Amino acid sequence: MLRIAVTGSPGVGKSTVVAKAVEKFGNQPGFKVGGIQTVEIRKEVRREGFSIMDLETGKSGTLSYIRGSGPRFGKYHVNLEDLERIGASAIRNSLSCDLVVIDEIGPMELISEPFVSAVEKVLESDKSILVVLHHSSRHPLAQRIRKEFEILTVDRENRDGLPERIADCLFRELG
Repeated sequence: MLRIAVTGSPGVGKSTVVAKAVEKFGNQPGFKVGGIQTVEIRKEVRREGFSIMDLETGKSGTLSYIRGSGPRFGKYHVNLEDLERIGASAIRNSLSCDLVVIDEIGPMELISEPFVSAVEKVLESDKSILVVLHHSSRHPLAQRIRKEFEILTVDRENRDGLPERIADCLFRELG
């Protein structure tokens, strides 16, 4: 069982590192990756929010957006409906997969109790897990991950080599 948390400053490329590592490893025949991936929603050069996608089914929705009616976090409104319907559900369903990916465990996601509960359920399993962890969250779930996972901090110098390093770890553990 492999447990890796990727962290670092906002915008440094944490999600990109995880996506590239999963792409390198997840193309193996018969290997199932489950969980969630988030992607920036951009309008020209301006970030306006984040989408959320179920890695196993491809189902996607909006995690947060600059306009909306959900709980506000910074300049974004969190779409609890999609976070719980797509995100928490994808994480719960990922227990049937070989690798669980959770991009991201951060303040926006942690305001949802169903999301937190789904992540806790996966942590209690024997599944290998790769997560993106918000750099400064003090939520008890984030603190638990810091204690139980190998922590890799992404910076501009190491971000190009980290996907290969993570994929190699996954090959050794699961391949």
